Amino acid sequence: MKKIVFILFFAIFITACDSQKKVVETNSTVEKAVNETKVSEKIPIDNKVKIGKLPNGLTYYIQNNGKPANKVELRLAINAGSILEDDDQLGVAHFMEHMNFNGTKNFKKNELVDYLQSIGVKFGADLNAYTSFDQTVYILPIPSDDDEKLEKGFDILEDWAGGALLEEKDIDEERGVVLEEYRSRRGADSRMMEQYLPKMMYGSKYADRLPIGTEESIRNFSYESIRRFQEDWYRPDLMAVIAVGDVDVAKLEAKIIAHFGKIPASENPREREVFSMKNHKETFVAIEADKEAPFSQVQLMYKDYTDSEPTKTVAKYRKNVVESLFAQMLNNRLDELRNAENPPFIYGFSYHGGTYAKNRDAYQSVAGTSSDGQLKALKTLLAESERVKRFGFKKGELERAKKSVLARVEKSFKDSDKKESGRIVGAYINNFLQESPIPGEEWTFNFNKEMLPTITLDEVNMVINDFIHDDNRVVIITGPEKNVTEQEVLDALKAVKVMELKPYEDTEVAASLMTSEPTMGKIVAMTENKELDTKTFTLNNGATVTYKKTDFKNDEILFTAFSFGGTSLYSDEELMATSFANGALTEAGINGYSISDMTKMMSGKIASARPYIGSLSEGFNGSASPKDLEELFQLVHLYFTSLNKDEKAFNSSINKDKSFLGNLLASPSFYFQKEISDFMNADNPRYTGFPSPEKYDAADYDLAYKKYQERFADAGDFKFYFVGNIDERKLAEFSMKYIGSLPSTNSKEMYKIDDFRPMKGSHTKIVKKGKDPKSTVRIMYQGEAEYDKEEALAFESLGEIVGIKLTEKLREQEGGVYSSRTSGRISKMPYGSYNFSISFPCAPENVDKLKDIAIAEVADMVKNGPSDEDLMKTKKAQILDHNENIKRNRYWLNTIKNIDYMKDDASETASFEERVNSLTKKDIQMVAKKYLTDGFILGILNPED
Repeated sequence: MKKIVFILFFAIFITACDSQKKVVETNSTVEKAVNETKVSEKIPIDNKVKIGKLPNGLTYYIQNNGKPANKVELRLAINAGSILEDDDQLGVAHFMEHMNFNGTKNFKKNELVDYLQSIGVKFGADLNAYTSFDQTVYILPIPSDDDEKLEKGFDILEDWAGGALLEEKDIDEERGVVLEEYRSRRGADSRMMEQYLPKMMYGSKYADRLPIGTEESIRNFSYESIRRFQEDWYRPDLMAVIAVGDVDVAKLEAKIIAHFGKIPASENPREREVFSMKNHKETFVAIEADKEAPFSQVQLMYKDYTDSEPTKTVAKYRKNVVESLFAQMLNNRLDELRNAENPPFIYGFSYHGGTYAKNRDAYQSVAGTSSDGQLKALKTLLAESERVKRFGFKKGELERAKKSVLARVEKSFKDSDKKESGRIVGAYINNFLQESPIPGEEWTFNFNKEMLPTITLDEVNMVINDFIHDDNRVVIITGPEKNVTEQEVLDALKAVKVMELKPYEDTEVAASLMTSEPTMGKIVAMTENKELDTKTFTLNNGATVTYKKTDFKNDEILFTAFSFGGTSLYSDEELMATSFANGALTEAGINGYSISDMTKMMSGKIASARPYIGSLSEGFNGSASPKDLEELFQLVHLYFTSLNKDEKAFNSSINKDKSFLGNLLASPSFYFQKEISDFMNADNPRYTGFPSPEKYDAADYDLAYKKYQERFADAGDFKFYFVGNIDERKLAEFSMKYIGSLPSTNSKEMYKIDDFRPMKGSHTKIVKKGKDPKSTVRIMYQGEAEYDKEEALAFESLGEIVGIKLTEKLREQEGGVYSSRTSGRISKMPYGSYNFSISFPCAPENVDKLKDIAIAEVADMVKNGPSDEDLMKTKKAQILDHNENIKRNRYWLNTIKNIDYMKDDASETASFEERVNSLTKKDIQMVAKKYLTDGFILGILNPED
């Protein structure tokens, strides 16, 4: 279900004469722009997609796309969801989704998941589905390297379209799984939502058709009711098949016709109603509190009076862009306020867009606040919208917003031929379900390039007049306690009309981050690794730059850097004093520029670089468009040499962190994390613990800043890495100029290894928190280990195999969990260690039974090892993942960095598939025996008595 956020702007009355004059002038400008851009034209459809419709009414979308190779993304989109449920069917739309994985015409119960795992498709991570109010979508990525797999994929899709058997035994067995999903979603947020939803969605069916349904309905709906839902709504005229991948279009079309053309059209189809909301004269105010709410929010919604029309014409598209520019400029202002010394909110943003209702939009805003800061946040949002209403935006703001929009669409256009199939299918789903336009990246870029200059400041300033009104609005305030009254909210809405305000001051910013030219350094050595296809050059100050030029993306360069040391070189006292200050250091900006200045200066540029100080190292992470690579280098240079020291900026960051913490530990899940972490680190002298307002208040800014300067004093101790569409000449030039010019002290530091070792052996920690009847179980095996790369691969595979078995036993056989997580990892830094973890939520009464099943599964791996079938499933999935990963820049960035950071073997990537295929059952059993027989740490979260 999509997450909805809400925006509020309030307006005052402007004198009729001035307002009328402004409207006339603006309308004249708009009319001229409209004519110039031929906005009456329809938006074209991207010629890369083939769209068709079968005689029975089913729609299909097909596109050949070779990234990734040997894979096709299949989707079945159904224009039906929980909003169509009858009163005896609450939750049935979502339940139908579950039943399509539990017995169909071609796959008996559990056979579907079992088959897909056998060809490397992971349940949950790859194979999945979702149900919302108005739609249901099934997700199936399938290997396309042979016809049998492709044919099976279409068999599955065909079964989903109407082949669910819905046998009574299977329905009853699945009730437990769905109840556990329902249980996992229960909490403060769901309880408060149930209270405010009738006001938010006033007069609509959406207020009582949450897709998950009710506990009573899940337990008791009749077999007939779910079969009736399938018959009414799983029909071809409400369906679309989307197929995008490395398969010929004609072949995919033939598959769709063969599998779906034979489905008969519904003879007397039930009307597929489209539901909306009632307008209301009142301003509805919902103030909801729950003691377990970890966060506080203010949400505002000005609902449109009429249902929205789909964006089919250039005129509507242009209007959407104007609204986007408006929202971006307002959000930039809100972001500046967020960075003030005493910020009115933790975050705040706005947009005009969809609500839960399929065809009703609203102007919406949300702000995250401290538990007692909701009224202040509300008044700030109102004041800023009022400021726009009275005085409008400034020319500089609009130009920066235009640059940002154009940069984004240009990047998308440049990478359009490199887009992975999984990122393409969503647009076609939305076109079918919501009639969203699909003109393609080239048209979008060219149109924006031509159209953006025609959008005037007056035109954007007028947008607020369409959004703000005194009726049909809702204010929703949520948090751990009620610190605001309805009357205070209504008073704030009235008071803003007479509030004294000044126009926004748009300060001038410099054209460049740099205020002086650094002294050019030199490249003193160059090496090449032909196995990895990388090059490394050493600069005069000792810094090294390693890079790999790729063609995976046209408009992407990824970056990272590190130097060993980090906070491991801090004394215990220094660590405690700076731990909760380090994250706030960069909020001061660089080279005399504030964060807000930097945001303005970087408008239209796609480049970022962010320093960090970790436990073992300090360094950078970032990325850039090739055309903006120099800005990335400038950021790195200035974070080394010119980090600002600004008490107000530091305080702003600390205040936001404290507000965010607020009531965090009232949440059972966060409290459980803290208690388990405290328990396992009870004897650790360098354990900084869970954050708290008191720890933030005690943070030593001066010391943190000093230590930052120490950590970044020696650039010669750093290694820099770049992967992507690199111009080698420019990379060398920028490296010499911005890195070679950095200071070097020849420190050659290494991190220190602390004497403390995490808890191991058999221990139990039971935590009681929360009023919902739900528990969480964590089982952890951990200790020291001598690192071996083959054991590490076997141990990771063991985690995957146990995960498969627990899905079968805890979910499918017992119906006791919705999902479980299992992982195994052997690490080499800072010392050799292993960790094997199992976790799952469940009903309190099932804790002991399910815990024992999980532990018994581990014991069975120790005694017998895995089955041939389960080992084969894991191998297939690992190899498929690897073959996709090696075509991604992120994979290679991590790989070439870890050869230096983790001392990894450069040959591991090339030999990965061979190493996986050589794994035996004996290898898996051996690591299970070696690491999972010395006891485990058991953590259990139970509700309060």
